[in-house]
Amino acid sequence: MARPPKLRRVEFKPEFTYFKPAGIPKRELEEVVLHVEEVEAIRLKDLEDLEQEACAERMHISRPTFQRLLVSARKKIAEALIEGKALRVEGGNYRLAKRHFRCVTCQKELDVPHGKGRGWELSCPHCGGSVRRI
Repeated sequence: MARPPKLRRVEFKPEFTYFKPAGIPKRELEEVVLHVEEVEAIRLKDLEDLEQEACAERMHISRPTFQRLLVSARKKIAEALIEGKALRVEGGNYRLAKRHFRCVTCQKELDVPHGKGRGWELSCPHCGGSVRRI
């Protein structure tokens, strides 16, 4: 029996999850599904311009696993662009990373998933005080 796949750590959940060629109705398009962890691999390597080892560390996976994710993501994106297919972002084996904050007033700690506020706009759910990242 195969072991279950390890969840990949993702710091960014895409807000936009569907891309299609202009001028072609959605019902006429084939779709390519890009998993959330593949988007994270593209973001870390191509947008943040990190080395693969650093990307793998951020996602809590091995470098060869990161390389496979990156190759898969780039192939899917190329297929959608070259063959005029729609690109849907969904699913995968991932867990959303959390950021840790502490209230300045009551000293309670809270975990906030990435993508849920920038920190300075958050307030303590217990006392309403301002929070700082720890």
